[in-house]
Amino acid sequence: MPDKLLYEYAVIRLVPRVEREEFLNVGVILYCAERRFLKCCSEINEDRLRAFSSGLDLFEAEQFLTAFKLICQGHKLGGPLAALPSPSRFRWLTATRSTILQASKVHPGFCTDPEQTLLRLFDELVK
Repeated sequence: MPDKLLYEYAVIRLVPRVEREEFLNVGVILYCAERRFLKCCSEINEDRLRAFSSGLDLFEAEQFLTAFKLICQGHKLGGPLAALPSPSRFRWLTATRSTILQASKVHPGFCTDPEQTLLRLFDELVK
């Protein structure tokens, strides 16, 4: 039986009007130190978003999610944050903030495959 790997994850939330504290789950970010794995998976369901908040700029929200992905990947287009070590990038991306893109509290778990776990969590919590 494969070894269990400790991982941490948070749900990425789109908060169209921060003052109302209402949100849509649009992604999941997962970090596994042992595998040096840091990745996020996201998708904005346009129909759900329009029903929830018709005034939000979908293009802008997609750009914010793209920035999250670039930072996770450590890609130079992610800016200075992408150059940080992966634990620091995960902590920065999941830090509490008052913007339209926020992360839930961080939750731990054990898995054998971080990639499969990310996809499973995405299906369960976002789709």
